[in-house]
Amino acid sequence: MRLIASDIDGTILGHDGKISDRTVEAFAAAAAAGVDIVFVTGRPPRWLDPIRDQIGHTGTVICSNGAVSYDLATEHVTESHVLDWDTVAQVRSIVSGLAPEPYFALESLQGFHVEEGFLTARTAASGEYFPGILTPDMADSGIVKMLAVLHHGTADEFMELVSPAIGSLIAVTHSAPTMAMLEMGPLGVNKAVTLAKYAAARGIDATDVVAFGDMPNDIEMLAWAGSGYAMASGHPDALAAAALQAPRFESDGVAQVIESRLAALRLA
Repeated sequence: MRLIASDIDGTILGHDGKISDRTVEAFAAAAAAGVDIVFVTGRPPRWLDPIRDQIGHTGTVICSNGAVSYDLATEHVTESHVLDWDTVAQVRSIVSGLAPEPYFALESLQGFHVEEGFLTARTAASGEYFPGILTPDMADSGIVKMLAVLHHGTADEFMELVSPAIGSLIAVTHSAPTMAMLEMGPLGVNKAVTLAKYAAARGIDATDVVAFGDMPNDIEMLAWAGSGYAMASGHPDALAAAALQAPRFESDGVAQVIESRLAALRLA
C-alpha cells in the first residue's frame, strides 16, 4: 500500500459535514507511515473545506470527477479538462428532448452557473453561485462539469433514459443518492484516468493503490485500483464494480480498512 485514494461524500464525510475522529486518525497514521494520500471527488475545488479543515490535507485533490487536479497547499488548479460549448449545447438539446423538464447548471473554473429552476431545497448550492441563462461565453472560463437535474424520479432512471443518447459525446455519471441529478464531464475523463496519471507521476503502480468509494462516479476508480473497496453502504453498481468491500460508512469502514492494512504492513 503506497497510495490511498478516497472519495469524500458518503465514504468518509456524512450529511452532517463531519469526518469521524477515527477516520481522521487513520489517515494521519497512514501518512505517518509514508503512504501517499489523495482525495478523489465529484466536488469542485471551491468545496473542499472538510478535507482542509478536518483532516488537514494540503496535498492534491482530484476534483470534478477527474476533470480538475487541485493543489490545496497553493489553492491552485494544476491541470484541467474542459467541455466545449458545442458539446454542452448538443447534450442539453438531447437531454431536453428525452426527459421531462430537466434543468441545467455548469461548473467552471471560475464558479457555478445555474439556470432558473435548477436550485431547490434538495439541490441547494454550497457557497457563491451565479444565477442566470447559460451562455456560450461561459466556456471561456473553462467548463469542467455539466449538471442536469429532474425534480422527480431517481438518478438511475434519469441515467438509463439519457445515457445511450449522449454517452458518445460526454462522460455521464451520478453521485447524489437522493436526487435525480446527472454529472457530465469531458469524454474519456473520470476519476480513474486522473488518478492513474497522478500515481504514475510518483512511480506508483495500480497494484499498490487502495481506493475507496460508494457511488457510480467511483466505478472506474474502484475497478482500476489494485485494492478497490466499495462501501457496504454504497450504491449497488459501485459494489458490483469493486473486488473488495469496506464496512459501512456509519461504521467508519474506511478507517477500519486502513487500520487493518497498516497493521499488516507492520507485521510484514
